[in-house]
Amino acid sequence: MNEQYKAEKRSDVHLVDAVNLSSLEEEAYLLSKEFIEKAKLKKGQLFVVGCSTSEVLGEKIGTASSYSTARALFKGISHAASEAGVFLATQCCEHLNRAIITERQAALAHGLMPYRVNVIPKEKAGGSFSTVAYESFIEPVALEKLRADGGIDIGDTFIGMHLKEVAVPLRLSKKTLGSAHLTAARVRPKFVGGSRAVYDESLL
Repeated sequence: MNEQYKAEKRSDVHLVDAVNLSSLEEEAYLLSKEFIEKAKLKKGQLFVVGCSTSEVLGEKIGTASSYSTARALFKGISHAASEAGVFLATQCCEHLNRAIITERQAALAHGLMPYRVNVIPKEKAGGSFSTVAYESFIEPVALEKLRADGGIDIGDTFIGMHLKEVAVPLRLSKKTLGSAHLTAARVRPKFVGGSRAVYDESLL
């Protein structure tokens, strides 16, 4: 272990001293469960999450990446996704052009393998959250893009580029996770037709 890596790990421990990781995991689980239910995600659909652990800890995005915080958040979020049978995908930071990390099974099920790219996320290039995801998935793959059925953005990481049209804001019971601003969106099919058109209420 080199000195720079040791210093980063010491910094990580210092930053999370004031954070209860168990509580953070539970909160992430409950918010994800709430989102999946409100967004009406179905088994096999894609759930994308962008997360800045720096923002969760009250720091500026990209300045204080925390592996231990990411691990707690990922455990809670992936637990909720697994219970619902939806595929979890994580968005990397801008240094990897916001590439996506997900399971090979998800990529195959949604015809996404043509968008596969060769990169392994790390804390300083991809972000801690996607680093944990890559290490936790059974067969992780990196994708240039996908079109998810809904998602949560923790810390203003801007997941919109990976959502299907049409994205609709979804209000959750909390507006923050840790110190990070929290937003969410579901998607719906486009409306076609004019004033005479009749729409399927279950798809709204």
